[in-house]
Amino acid sequence: MSIERVKKFFADIGEPERVIEFEQSTATSEQAAQALNCEVGRIAKTISVFVDKKPALILISGDMKLDNKKFKAQFNCRPQMIPVADVENLIGHAVGGVCPFAVNEGVPIYLDASLNRFDVIYPAAGNDRSCAKFKLDELDRYIKFAGRVDVGKPK
Repeated sequence: MSIERVKKFFADIGEPERVIEFEQSTATSEQAAQALNCEVGRIAKTISVFVDKKPALILISGDMKLDNKKFKAQFNCRPQMIPVADVENLIGHAVGGVCPFAVNEGVPIYLDASLNRFDVIYPAAGNDRSCAKFKLDELDRYIKFAGRVDVGKPK
């Protein structure tokens, strides 16, 4: 179970309290915002895409979606979502709980500029009933970003 991988990740670095679990679903940005009683933009959704036919993750604000033109300009390819049936195998987390922590080796993670509007954000934590709380400027200590990008547009 991928939430166990995420819990172990945080326990191993001495911060097990990072993972917040809920009784209700947090699988969508809207559900997570409702569970946390915060604005949807603070939910840092993790989008699973192929970049040059290789799996990658983009951490983007919950009130945004991918902008095809910006994506193509950034990555020199069209965005292609990873099929739901393949996400867990390629990324390490199932849809609804995909997060930037404890992912499969070699999966690059990008941080979208849309999150820069917020001081505190909430990415998922490995399943569809969890999240973690972070100040945006502390994420670099937990995630090895492959780069910062601007590939989002409002929903």
